[in-house]
Amino acid sequence: MNNKIWAYLIHLSYHMWDDEHTKCIDWYVKNPYTEENGTDIKTWDSVVKYIAECGYNTLVIDVGDAIKYESVPEISAPDAWSKDFLKKKLSEIRALGLTPIPKLNFSCAHQTWLKKYRRMVGTPEYYTAAANVIREVCEVFDNPSMIHLGMDEERQDTSIHRREMRIMRGDELLWHDMFFYFREAEKYGATPWVWSDIYWRYGETFVENMPKSAIQSNWYYARFRNYPDGDISNKRISTYEELDKLGFKQIPCTSTCRGYDGAELNCVQTIRHSQKKMTDSQTLGYMMAPWRNTVPLEEFYLKDAALRLMDARRKVLGY
Repeated sequence: MNNKIWAYLIHLSYHMWDDEHTKCIDWYVKNPYTEENGTDIKTWDSVVKYIAECGYNTLVIDVGDAIKYESVPEISAPDAWSKDFLKKKLSEIRALGLTPIPKLNFSCAHQTWLKKYRRMVGTPEYYTAAANVIREVCEVFDNPSMIHLGMDEERQDTSIHRREMRIMRGDELLWHDMFFYFREAEKYGATPWVWSDIYWRYGETFVENMPKSAIQSNWYYARFRNYPDGDISNKRISTYEELDKLGFKQIPCTSTCRGYDGAELNCVQTIRHSQKKMTDSQTLGYMMAPWRNTVPLEEFYLKDAALRLMDARRKVLGY
């Protein structure tokens, strides 16, 4: 068990949910859209140091529009980090014993960071921009072993119904694009890593198309219990076991975003459920995703989230 991935998701970019022209898109977007991400360097350094001290070995960084791209400079936020500065921070992360893994999100529900290109899905301009972004990010991260490509809530109407422009791929385009991202990542030696919630409602299509080489992160942030028949929570929970039986490698994801009363229990139950229902060799590790901005106001919550998964590890696994 000591060789498992213990990952923490931290935000450099936070432009995955908001929309330039629509206020209050989702419950977790607390403020109106701003061009800047507002990532605070002092908070970043403090949280990253604490994550390492807690015992994590992997830091997943939501990059988005928060670095200065050379191929698509028009998508970079005004306060984007230079590549050299990010490389400096990546060196500091590695020195703390953490492996930095980049994350992007090409789901139509989470592409605000791509600026004008998010409205060009399916066009040559879009594919060129997406390919260039993956290339530049992999270069900055020195050809990482994995890259998280997002793709959550791609087919959930609730994730886009309040947006000014509503884009949702059909089956053929969805898998065409998914394979495109995978191929681009693999060019640089990075194993694709994605969220698994397409499976919740489109299991048959998922099984037909999703390659076993893609690492899966199913996510469930509430308490594990039996819900009434027809409740989607039952499917979210059973997805862990079903993907395991199908032969997929997984990194289950926990979070404190749904309320702190149940957060510790969610972490404990996620690990216990995985131990009981999933094959150890196919369970690559676990991830905490607090879904909080990297700013001073959120520092307590970011650190508290880091501690909760590690406390759950000690409680369930004893180390």
